[in-house]
Amino acid sequence: MASDATVDAYDDLLERYERISNIQSAAGVLSWDQEVMMPDGGTPARSAQRSALSATSHELLVEDETETALEEAESADLSGEQAAVVREIRRQYDRAARVPTDLVAEISQTTSEALPVWKEAKAEDDFETFAPILEELLDLKREYAEHIDSSRPPYEVLFEDYEPYLGLDTAETILDRLREELVPLIDEIGESDVELARPFSGTFDADAQETLARDALDTLGYDWERGRLDTAPHPFSTGTQFDARVTTRFDEEDPLGALTSTVHEFGHATYTLGLPDEEYGSPLGESRNLTVHESQSRLWENHVGRSQPFWSLFLPKVKERFAGLDDVTARDAYEAANRVYDDNLIRVEADELTYHMHIVLRFEIERALIEGDLDVRDVPQVWNDKMDEYLGVRPDTDAEGCLQDIHWSHGSFGYFPTYSLGSVLAAQLYASADEEIDDLDGDIESGEFDALHDWLTANVHSHGQRYTTPDLIEEATGEAFTADYFLDHARAKYGALYDL
Repeated sequence: MASDATVDAYDDLLERYERISNIQSAAGVLSWDQEVMMPDGGTPARSAQRSALSATSHELLVEDETETALEEAESADLSGEQAAVVREIRRQYDRAARVPTDLVAEISQTTSEALPVWKEAKAEDDFETFAPILEELLDLKREYAEHIDSSRPPYEVLFEDYEPYLGLDTAETILDRLREELVPLIDEIGESDVELARPFSGTFDADAQETLARDALDTLGYDWERGRLDTAPHPFSTGTQFDARVTTRFDEEDPLGALTSTVHEFGHATYTLGLPDEEYGSPLGESRNLTVHESQSRLWENHVGRSQPFWSLFLPKVKERFAGLDDVTARDAYEAANRVYDDNLIRVEADELTYHMHIVLRFEIERALIEGDLDVRDVPQVWNDKMDEYLGVRPDTDAEGCLQDIHWSHGSFGYFPTYSLGSVLAAQLYASADEEIDDLDGDIESGEFDALHDWLTANVHSHGQRYTTPDLIEEATGEAFTADYFLDHARAKYGALYDL
């Protein structure tokens, strides 16, 4: 049985972590505000504020007292959940203790300053405006990785900030398999004589699209008492189990884009809202990582929001918000939501299959940048060449090419592979839920989402960081992580749609 001293050490460790967690949550609100509501002139102060919070949380984490509490807690007779908490804090401590606080503060300040530069560069279609601060961020992140582990490639070290347990080798294996097996399927689709319906042509008012986005959130069960919907240049979700906000954006010629984006961000938010309230401020009250987070957004976007049962349910609401769609059928809408088109330039607007070629492209480019094998000034040309190679299309502008994503302005190098890992995991989780829930398709068509919410909460959300990624997947599905379910889903769904 644990002594009073070791119990006190665990409690002290958890109290310290709660302070760090609260500071990081506050920084998240400032980041949300900068992307959504802050006036353009607020950047200098916001950069200093975010830098100060990053430095403070880092200092608290790497204090000698934290290490002492960790060592004493590790020697205690802890429960499984307590041991998981100590494991996760130890992982964070070991990485953070190797990085100087000044570097952490500088990275935070530079990313805050980079955001408006990226926005301007994208608006003006001018990569040269963004290139200098991108070079600065690459240097800072290389230095960061060097401090953590100089014996390994820096990109591998950075990837572990977003997925600490699957390993970059797993990501490479998954991406290689997707490329090998999806490209022939995409080619078959391109050769098919089937032409899917395109019922959503014309102009669709942005205000009406926002109302429809709110309808979708209502339908899926978003908790408005703990969330809100806003617009942002690049849609995202952020927050805690008490305040999980979503954003989207509107294109008046593409109503499906805003709708699928909103459903995607709902998936992120419902994961965050499903974390246990009583564990707020502890690793048990935090999401596992970005692979699992992305699995939730892709599950709701692709397996629910792009399904025939969902369109049978939701099409009447679409017709209510937009005139001129009286003759559109649920089948038409389903086909439109799943049309495969390899001439699409924008990742967040890509179909379920070609999406992964967008990820492969970004993965290869950012790894080459971090490893020093690609010069920043060459990014537009290499990006366009890879778009041509993988998708058969070349961007006319950098805004629809290498400037389309916000991630590099955040210094988020190593993030992109988790999008494909999450998509693969989404299919595996959905297959298990479908097996255990009686008539899941019928539930979706009738607007009954409680069973799916409950299954995901019980098997994924409620655990927080209790399990490592592989263990969480085994607990939820009874199997090791595999791409089989995603590829089976892709072949079955698109084979039927395109009569392959």
